[in-house]
Amino acid sequence: MEVIVRLDVVMAQRKVRGRELAKEIGITEQNLSLLKSGRVKGIRFETLAKLCAALECQPGDLLEVIAPAASDPP
Repeated sequence: MEVIVRLDVVMAQRKVRGRELAKEIGITEQNLSLLKSGRVKGIRFETLAKLCAALECQPGDLLEVIAPAASDPP
């Protein structure tokens, strides 16, 4: 199973810029960029809750779990 971060999609749909969102939720633009790209191993529930509040969405809008392809090793 793989978790895909859809933060960039939700931000684009809501026309929210990274700088604005980072300031609103209290994280650096660099950390927001890492979240958007999915290059993180985890996210604090507090940060996820702040993202959801700022973007008026649910965690499932930001994160998606996909099954590995049949050819992928377990």
